[in-house]
Amino acid sequence: MQARTQRFTLGTPRGFQVAPDGSRVLFLRSNSGEDRVHCLWRLDLATGEETRLADPAELLGGDEELSDVERARRERSRQQAGGVVGNATDAEVRIAVFSLSGKVFVTDAITGDTRDLSTATPVVDPRPDPTGTQVAYVADHALRVVGVDGTGDRVLAEPGGEDEAYGLAEFIAAEEMGRSRGFWWSPDGTRLLVAHTDRSAVQRWHISDPADPSAAPRTVAYPAAGTSNVDVRLVVLGLDGTRVEVDWDRIALPYLASVHWSASGPPVITVQSRDQKVMRFLAVDPDSGATSLVREDTDVHWVEIVPGTPAWTAAGDLVTVSAMDGAYRLMIGDEPATPTSLQVRSVLDVGEDVLFTASEADPTQVHVYRAGEGEPVRLSTVDGVHSAARGGEVTVLTSWSMDRSGPDVRVLGTERTVRSSAVTPPLEPEVITLTLGERGLRAALLFPRGHQRGSRKLPVLLDPYGGPHAQRVLSTRNAYLTPQWFADQGFAVLVVDGRGAPGRGPAWDREIAHALADVTLTDQVDALHAAAEEFEDLDLSTVAIRGWSFGGYLAALAVLRRPDVFHAAIAGAPVTDQRLYDTHYTERYLGHPDEHPEVYEANSLLGLAGSLERPLMIIHGLVDDNVVVAHALRLSGALVKAGKPHTMLPLSGVTHMTPHDEEAAVNFLRLQVSWLNNALRLN
Repeated sequence: MQARTQRFTLGTPRGFQVAPDGSRVLFLRSNSGEDRVHCLWRLDLATGEETRLADPAELLGGDEELSDVERARRERSRQQAGGVVGNATDAEVRIAVFSLSGKVFVTDAITGDTRDLSTATPVVDPRPDPTGTQVAYVADHALRVVGVDGTGDRVLAEPGGEDEAYGLAEFIAAEEMGRSRGFWWSPDGTRLLVAHTDRSAVQRWHISDPADPSAAPRTVAYPAAGTSNVDVRLVVLGLDGTRVEVDWDRIALPYLASVHWSASGPPVITVQSRDQKVMRFLAVDPDSGATSLVREDTDVHWVEIVPGTPAWTAAGDLVTVSAMDGAYRLMIGDEPATPTSLQVRSVLDVGEDVLFTASEADPTQVHVYRAGEGEPVRLSTVDGVHSAARGGEVTVLTSWSMDRSGPDVRVLGTERTVRSSAVTPPLEPEVITLTLGERGLRAALLFPRGHQRGSRKLPVLLDPYGGPHAQRVLSTRNAYLTPQWFADQGFAVLVVDGRGAPGRGPAWDREIAHALADVTLTDQVDALHAAAEEFEDLDLSTVAIRGWSFGGYLAALAVLRRPDVFHAAIAGAPVTDQRLYDTHYTERYLGHPDEHPEVYEANSLLGLAGSLERPLMIIHGLVDDNVVVAHALRLSGALVKAGKPHTMLPLSGVTHMTPHDEEAAVNFLRLQVSWLNNALRLN
């Protein structure tokens, strides 16, 4: 059922867009908790009525077909659902635009009329201008524009060769920076800021699935650590045919992290140095292309990119988030608007004031706040993980908590709610939340349901992500469904967030600098021992660890470095050779490989192959274009060369996301349990 429901997320509403006049809210939701196809819906705030505006089943009359570019976009966002997975609106939230099977569809949010436009295909990322009269989109790597009535389709910018593109986010931006867009409309809808990318200098890798030898390998431009990145430029394109190049020091600051263009100020771009120790917010003159410095942040390790920043307030102050006085603080202009007790996570909306998310003393909780004059006001009132969307005076709050499965979605200040159609999970996690050791590591411990404390010793399964920029220990019930399932197979499951996990502040994050392996593994070991001191049920003579992506790296590292603690490991999609992973992520934490070769050696797994003493299963998707299967194969090869037996499980047709075919996903979990039982001699 977990696979059929996509971890019980299908049927939950998301992607809220609020009309500034307070009349309606648009959102996405599938028709049931087992339907992968998302539809576009409208909530009428006057009546509370929900109306389905666009149903792909009716619009297409068949299955959706995706282009290679669209598949890549969805892979970067880990999007496994189908249908209307994203849409864009005009400023009044009157016109909603989206793509299906490479075509542009336009929905009138008031009448509900939906029509497809006759355009070049396949379409990627269609977006209306703020006035709702034109739609810009990308097709065949060219930026095009068409009227919302379907007239006047034309090219605004066409690439000069197969390595160039207009209006698309490059791999690094989408995978690591959180920037999925490549063009931005001006407030009056007459011009666009457009990214022009050139990947000609980037090395080529070839991704193939040996299970289908008749299929040609897919060639990708992959910027591995220490190698060349995509060259990114910006141009201002007018609908009248004008073109202005944006000028900034792209040699010193090659990374384009974000772009913001609103009526409250000039366009502002965020650019980073390659070592990410310098970040500048630059105002752009769209007439000349000249840029001027608005703010600069520096750090001896790296400067974080914070979602939703920068942005202008209605009064013309720039909103950013800076590491200051031991906290990530919201800045309005040059003044901090939040106390050091808050760790700001993201900016959600900027107008007269600022809507944002932050964690306070408990990093497992994320709350929604409003900041302006005076102290910030917390809008979310119950424990949990919250987010929000706002338009005008209306705020839609989405809340996940330990008290329920699925989200609670409410329109603040009203009785209006948005229905969730998600399936209720057949199990309710029994979570013991912990704060462990001298560093106060946040952890969750799960026993088999019905287990009586102190009645017997249980084998222990650590189930971490364990790396930066992700959390597993959160105050939401749905986060523990898979750990509880593993616990019910007879394990005491321990989930630990170590140093680098968000919500604890800049110093906490930066303790992993140049020491990913040492710090993250130490935290897992320390948390395990601290938990065992509190709970005699944990059998430290039978300890396993499993993980995916960074968690897979950490699992393999655990049995290679600490066989005295860990007795078996399942490493899914692990980064085994740090030089094979991408520039922006790897160089942020380990530096440039040419400058710090010893750091790369110390944090890679290949040199540890000869030390393997415990059972190790390596799992990898053969068509993974993020952590390519070469990682697993190189580790396996090094283990063979060292004469170290291990298990290698290749997954045909699987990318960096775990299998989502229902039968395969169920058996995938069962296989892991069977292997763990054998490896730990529990049978």
